[in-house]
Amino acid sequence: MAEAARGRQMDVEELNRLRWQCRRGLLELDLVLERFLERHGEHLQGEQLAFFRILLDYADNDLWDLVRARAECPDPRLAQVLGWMRNC
Repeated sequence: MAEAARGRQMDVEELNRLRWQCRRGLLELDLVLERFLERHGEHLQGEQLAFFRILLDYADNDLWDLVRARAECPDPRLAQVLGWMRNC
């Protein structure tokens, strides 16, 4: 990611692409991710956005276990964004 892009907010097209990436096989996870983007999507930037994208790379069941605190987060850098997701 370019240094200039780290501090700026996403534009509408980027947010729409992110919404598409949030479509999952688990309805419960879909709902959490949808609410998360409604509350935080426009404000995600820099590291927060990068960490959210890392979380989206997890398999559905693994991400669901993290969101529901059934599994411990393996990377402490993801904890803030994961905490926001848990509150959605």
